[in-house]
Amino acid sequence: MDYRAPAENPDEEYPFILTTGRLLQQFHTGTMTRKSSAIEKLAPECRVEINPGDAERLGVKSGDKVTVSSRRGKLTATALVTGRSAEGMVFIPFHFKEAAANLLTNDALDPVAKIPELKVAAVRVQKAEVA
Repeated sequence: MDYRAPAENPDEEYPFILTTGRLLQQFHTGTMTRKSSAIEKLAPECRVEINPGDAERLGVKSGDKVTVSSRRGKLTATALVTGRSAEGMVFIPFHFKEAAANLLTNDALDPVAKIPELKVAAVRVQKAEVA
């Protein structure tokens, strides 16, 4: 089978690729693990992982609040500047209902498997305005 590009690619308005996934310390949507005080101490909140080069261009530091938006929604969470994310890509775990990553994802269906394309979506990242 030939390679097919994702249904949505970064552009001028949404220049980053979002990918979602799991944290070692949490499970699924956190319905059980987020009730454990020991686990909550290890991973208490959603952190948007962003590459150091991208963070510098945006004026964002670890601990800053950032707003991530797509054509489908937006969320605000804490930035974690890390080399684990490639330049141009951000990672958001999907365990945190207060920062529900799948509100941003694309539900375009794979033409063969008929599953939603939840692992790549174009997003914009901005330092959140502090109220």
